[in-house]
Amino acid sequence: MTTTTSETWEAPTEFAEDLLERYGLTCPPRWGTPRHPGRPSLGPKLWKVMERLGAPPMPWQKYVSDVALELDPETGLFAHREVGLSVSRQQGKTELCLAAQVHRSLAWQKQNIIYAAQHRSMARQRWEDEFWEKISSSPLASRARIRKSNGNEAIIWPGTRSRMGITSNTEKAGHGPPLDLGFIDEAFAHEDDRLEQAFSPAMLTRPMAQLWWASAGGTTKSTWLNKKREVGRALIEELFALLAEDAAAPRPRTAYFEWYAPETMPRDDPATWRATLPALGFTVTEEIIAAELEKMAGDPGGFDRAYLNRTRKPTPPVDPNVPKDSWPGLADSGTKATSDAVFAVDVSADRSHASIGVASRRPDGRVHIELADRRPGTAWVVPALVRLKKVRDPLLIAIASSGAPAGSLIDDLIKADITVPEDKEAPHRGHLAVMRTNDIVEACGQMADAMTQDALRHMDQAPLTAAVNGARTRKVGDAWVLDRTKSLTDVSPLAAVTFARWALLTKGPAVLDDYDIADSFG
Repeated sequence: MTTTTSETWEAPTEFAEDLLERYGLTCPPRWGTPRHPGRPSLGPKLWKVMERLGAPPMPWQKYVSDVALELDPETGLFAHREVGLSVSRQQGKTELCLAAQVHRSLAWQKQNIIYAAQHRSMARQRWEDEFWEKISSSPLASRARIRKSNGNEAIIWPGTRSRMGITSNTEKAGHGPPLDLGFIDEAFAHEDDRLEQAFSPAMLTRPMAQLWWASAGGTTKSTWLNKKREVGRALIEELFALLAEDAAAPRPRTAYFEWYAPETMPRDDPATWRATLPALGFTVTEEIIAAELEKMAGDPGGFDRAYLNRTRKPTPPVDPNVPKDSWPGLADSGTKATSDAVFAVDVSADRSHASIGVASRRPDGRVHIELADRRPGTAWVVPALVRLKKVRDPLLIAIASSGAPAGSLIDDLIKADITVPEDKEAPHRGHLAVMRTNDIVEACGQMADAMTQDALRHMDQAPLTAAVNGARTRKVGDAWVLDRTKSLTDVSPLAAVTFARWALLTKGPAVLDDYDIADSFG
């Protein structure tokens, strides 16, 4: 199974339609195991437990539990041995976690259930202050009792002789009696797999055993969670690919669910929240999320982790050559390209993505820059530029020379009749402008000056803004150029508009002058 996933991947529309019809869920996960139509489920039993605990299930909780508790009709055993849940904070994860444990305690005899959080003291606090508090104030209170002695904490269910205990995040966690349900909460805090490695052997002899883990997004240090999310995403993408070919294709023993907002979705757009927060409109409101965004204005990464389920990355050091602080003030949602435009292409260092930028002069004298297209790979670039040349009739198409990743496309562009001017010939409309190292150095310096001198406008496109924020540079003599290798993100969107702007200002006038002269002899 591959673990290469894309943040832009989307499940088939039938998936969201099924969730809406089954559960009334209007906020489907970006990655989620679909309900198997031929399997019975104990999900509705868990829903009743949630109701008795005073937290009737929301649509997303119904969906997750219904899939998680599917039964194999041939064996009567749970179809899934592992359940992974990655969802933002304050969405009802704790209520679902508790209900899963209580349901297990009541449904079978002598169940051993272990709960773990960031560390033992946090597990103890949640177990006593939240789990027991909800149980003891519910109609289920008479069926349970608590044992609080340190090191031997447990919620006991005498009727089934089941117990809900806690553990610490160590290699010895879960050692002892066979384990029926292991629950790893706040998985972002676990930097390795020691807890999973401790739980798994204790489940080997239990045919109905399940390992659940749950967490909001973590940081780059959340090694275990990040790997689980990567594998879970790949699992879901591969599953849907198989189901598209064969609806009866075998399904994995792991169920995975992740709500997530890609970097391309603006954090301040309510549409982003509606697509990412499945409890929105139930236990939280758009007004509350807006207030959280305002409160955390100085820590956007914290907001993204908590409410958009993004992995928080270290704050990068400032590159002195890229005036990114000027970038927000140059945004103009109404700016647009004019007819006399220049297109430019750039390719990421690993060739995983290519970008086409456009630049043109505005009536106010500033330069409009825009990311015209960005897609995976490079096979699409030449056909796209041929189409743009035909439809948009640009002044020029710019590309870096053979020393840059995009240079490999030059021969194909020439074969496609996007040609280079003959020696000493002024470029004509639609010609290919091949940029040498000195041209690229000049273009980068000019772009930095334009950003600080209020000489350009952009549309605040997420990939372009991300490229500006993550850009790093390297020295070329006493000057500098963008560094595709050391930049913190794909910098090709910024390089593409930088090259387009340079070609517009340095080569564009010659194209226009040539046409003006030709017109005078018409």
